Amino acid sequence: MRLLAPASPFDRADFDAGLRELDRLGFVSVYDERVFERQAYVAGSAESRSAQLREAWADTSVDVILAVRGGYGSVQLLPFLSAGDVHGCPPAAFIGYSDLTTLHSWLGCQVGVASIHGPMLDRRISAGPDRYDTTSFLGSLSATPLGELAPDGVESLRHGEADGPLFGGTISQLLGSLGTPWAFEPPRGCVLFLDEVGERPYRLDRMCVQLAQSGLLAKASAIIVGQLPNCDEPGGAVTGRAVVADALAAFPGPVLMDFPSGHTTTPLVTLPLGVHTRVIANGAPRVVITESPVMGQWGNEAMRQ
Repeated sequence: MRLLAPASPFDRADFDAGLRELDRLGFVSVYDERVFERQAYVAGSAESRSAQLREAWADTSVDVILAVRGGYGSVQLLPFLSAGDVHGCPPAAFIGYSDLTTLHSWLGCQVGVASIHGPMLDRRISAGPDRYDTTSFLGSLSATPLGELAPDGVESLRHGEADGPLFGGTISQLLGSLGTPWAFEPPRGCVLFLDEVGERPYRLDRMCVQLAQSGLLAKASAIIVGQLPNCDEPGGAVTGRAVVADALAAFPGPVLMDFPSGHTTTPLVTLPLGVHTRVIANGAPRVVITESPVMGQWGNEAMRQ
């Protein structure tokens, strides 16, 4: 497992705690001193961070690439990356969330490979199983599909069943890509995962309007919404959940709410992106992952459509 910091810098004590947890899980973690670089609010120059990413993909001994932290900075790497950096290299599972949505979107929509929306070292793996779901994290790295995910607290906002390849991440990152050469453009019929944190309800409303007006919602067969922590008005007079529920009230397919992946208040459940997924929004709401991102990363059926 290669540890990289494509976005913001991090606390060294948290990094070391994460190493101990990865060791407990049985991983052999590797990194070099460039992971500790700092340049204002990012973990070194864009040239250095992108070079480390390219090296990790080219390294035949690396089977997992784990981001240390989100924050900000992944978008700066895009001009220095190309599909050729990934295609033809040994398949390595790329794991992260939040700001790393930028790289998930690029890998899925521009490069055409799967990736993993899962816990990073900083404040997740470093804090142990109370902050991330060990079963789905380890299962996402297996050649066997994850299968059924039915975490506590998930609700069916709109009932029904639908399937398609899973795409998405942090909404602000997805929308920030529009109008650029790296725009988030998932295939029609996709399952769309939407995550966000710390945005006031009116800002969430604006994001949902943009998702609809850009045509992204119309591409989705089903929608999975995260927990939306810290997205309520003070006192809870208006909640982020209520705003998103209202914005999706006319969506024609199934919608799940409060799925604990990405920014969560409960242990983070890992979701493979770019793999075939079924959403069941009935009496027992659940997500069923029917492909492995490890085996399918360089040519699964979902990514060929």
